[in-house]
Amino acid sequence: MHWINWLIVAVYLLIVIGDGLRRTRGTKDIEGYFLAGRSLPWWAVGLSVMATQLSAITLIGTTGQGATDGLRFVQFYFGLPIAMVLLGVTLVPFLHGAKVYTAYEYLERRFDAKTRSLTSLLFLLSRGMSAGTIIAAPGVVLSAIFGWDLTWCVILIGVPTVLYTVLGGVEAVAWADVKQMVIIVTALLAIVVVLVMRLPVPLDDALRVAGGTGRLKVFDFSFSLTETYTFWSGILGGTFLMLSYFGTDQSQVQRYLAARSVDEARESLLMSAYWKIPLQALILLIGVLVFLFYTFSPGPMLYNPRHDAMLREKQPAVYAELESRFAAATAGRLQAAQDASTVGGTAPVKAFAELDQQVNAVRKDALDAAGAATGENPRDVNYIIPRLVLDHLPLGFAGVFLAAVLAAAMSSIAAELNSLATASVVDFYQRWYKPEASDAHLLRAGRVATALWGVFAMVVAGYAATLGSLIEVVNRFGSFFYGSILGVFLLAMVKRSNALGAFVGLLAGMSAVAAVSFGAPQVSFLWHNVIGAVVVFVVGLVLSAGRAPAQADN
Repeated sequence: MHWINWLIVAVYLLIVIGDGLRRTRGTKDIEGYFLAGRSLPWWAVGLSVMATQLSAITLIGTTGQGATDGLRFVQFYFGLPIAMVLLGVTLVPFLHGAKVYTAYEYLERRFDAKTRSLTSLLFLLSRGMSAGTIIAAPGVVLSAIFGWDLTWCVILIGVPTVLYTVLGGVEAVAWADVKQMVIIVTALLAIVVVLVMRLPVPLDDALRVAGGTGRLKVFDFSFSLTETYTFWSGILGGTFLMLSYFGTDQSQVQRYLAARSVDEARESLLMSAYWKIPLQALILLIGVLVFLFYTFSPGPMLYNPRHDAMLREKQPAVYAELESRFAAATAGRLQAAQDASTVGGTAPVKAFAELDQQVNAVRKDALDAAGAATGENPRDVNYIIPRLVLDHLPLGFAGVFLAAVLAAAMSSIAAELNSLATASVVDFYQRWYKPEASDAHLLRAGRVATALWGVFAMVVAGYAATLGSLIEVVNRFGSFFYGSILGVFLLAMVKRSNALGAFVGLLAGMSAVAAVSFGAPQVSFLWHNVIGAVVVFVVGLVLSAGRAPAQADN
């Protein structure tokens, strides 16, 4: 990579890290370290919440998802506005008014200590695995750039980020997120401009070609428990997922607990309700434009350069045969794309769609061969956008993109690790081991917890990068836990529910989700959120019937 690209990366990271360290000076109490003294303005909190969503996973995984599947992934977010409005009138005033450090402290006040601890433990498991997935995203980029082993890339990203996070606090994280949003949006708009300019045909003609493959189809009104991206899974399953994520996940709750008031906390969430879907649609559209770019300028057969090299080396005859088939298929698709973009009618578009399926069939064979040759998961959706940026964008664009990926990763990882440390220290260390500890002692404990969770996340990262689209992986991890956690908080808002119902209901919800996940793996992960929440709520209400609500064990 050219030295100018490295200079762009270095300058941006120095600005972010320097400002983050500057903001940590003088932080001597846990309220300042974990909640920024509850002093952040609504717009900073809102941008911080959105920046966590627009992480390196979004830049890599979602654009790749758009290139392979088109715009239908945006249905995943249809429940977000509904969730934000509901949270604004329910959990936000509950939690912000309670003056708690974690969302799970409230559960002890409402139910008992064991319900609080179990719920917090489930959060730690889900968010720890998700943090690993976030570290994996920039690891994928570095692996694509330099051909390095992914494990070393994860270490190179994870270690400095963990060190930075140990020193930082939520205030430093939040203000870094504000800068992150600027560089991410800048990088996205720059990529759009370049891709549109590089298309050899007018944009509307190119989009008509993409439409022939179904990539511009947004709405799917079919109802299926096995299909992830439909209107109904987005509205129902997505609403439950977003309610749990933004309402009960400490990494998000910690943001609006740091806001100056309940009203400002609500406004910060509404910012996501307004802007998240348009931004996500833009990112997916970039993926569609990448597909069109590689249609008119045929790209690599395998986007993962290491797998490409290993297959070529270990099975040269197989590689040569696949390469010949791929060249013929892409040449035919290119001619069909040119015809479809210049000739009216549906026949040329239909012919293009059929030839696109032939290209996909050859790529599937190549991916299967790469998997057999490497012994690894061959899915390369996470390598699509890095290869485009590095191979085809003008000088400086690769630096902007890499800076956006690294900054997004560092900021998101810092937020995740900070919330993990908060829950570990407040819900477990202080609650069960050192209830009378000083703020100085708890700050030290928080930094140690941050480091330990950082090591855990790096271990998970090496595994997560092999599971396919990172944006799907992180949501699969979360959906296993989120619905059951949400169910406990829903019970907390019902006056007649008690501690026994909440605790047993939580166990029942997790058991139900596990049974569906492993017993009926064809059921989409989005429905796991609905299943978990409904089982917890129903079991909790049944067990609470005829009993007075239990008092917390304070």
